[in-house]
Amino acid sequence: MEEAPSPGCDTGALAELFAAITLAAAAPIMDVYTRGSAPRLKADSSPVTEADEEAERVILAALAAGAPGIPVVSEEAASLGRFPVCGHEFILVDPLDGTREFLARNGEFTVNIALVRGGVPVCGAIYAPIPGKLWFAGAAAFAADVRPGEALPAAPLRRAIATRDPPAEGLRALVSRSHLDARSGGFLAGLAIASRHAAGSSLKFGLIAEGAADVYPRFSPTMEWDIAAGDAILRAAGGMTLGEDGAPMRYGGQANGFRNGGFVAWGRAPLRDPALPG
Repeated sequence: MEEAPSPGCDTGALAELFAAITLAAAAPIMDVYTRGSAPRLKADSSPVTEADEEAERVILAALAAGAPGIPVVSEEAASLGRFPVCGHEFILVDPLDGTREFLARNGEFTVNIALVRGGVPVCGAIYAPIPGKLWFAGAAAFAADVRPGEALPAAPLRRAIATRDPPAEGLRALVSRSHLDARSGGFLAGLAIASRHAAGSSLKFGLIAEGAADVYPRFSPTMEWDIAAGDAILRAAGGMTLGEDGAPMRYGGQANGFRNGGFVAWGRAPLRDPALPG
């Protein structure tokens, strides 16, 4: 009898695995959110909390069981200098994206997991515990409403999602709540923008993927684990994330510590020359 393919061969199966793991990781996050936790500063002066660390512990254990043999680059381990050797295929994890939003208690934080193959994010999952929104994608993109700690919803309870055509009245733009930079504002000034909204974390990718917004520029620093899951979901939903060279973002920059350059996430094809402002 022919063996069934492993999850590593099936982006749909891996996307479901990642989605289930993000839901499990939300349980300790919400426990800390409820009782409170004093942050500490990492070497790069960014905050870290018990929630980041407990969520990472849950995620790494689940990935070791569900996707054994695939190297995992995870934010908190990386902050301590723990980087696996990454080849053609590896997983990127942000156990709590939007720690500043978590500390501000505005609900705009997420859990992110993505698989990268050959420099391309091919599947991923984002979960936002406070609104209870899950987005995940392999070859196709889905969203679901689910509370922290619950099981992954069965297929009938998931919604297929896709990006939207640009509205005639103008674009709905998203910007970073805690890291808005002047270049992003300058970029948006060159577009027909009907409204602009600030939000934290990778929520912005999910909103564009499900057709609730159209564009998100970001030129302040990010790491690959911040955006890979959102990029994977956006690509599966019909969008794209372009780097400063106007080409789709690439991943696997181990030599530079997995740092990103500037980018613009689009729901549909750019409405102008994708070259970014200097």
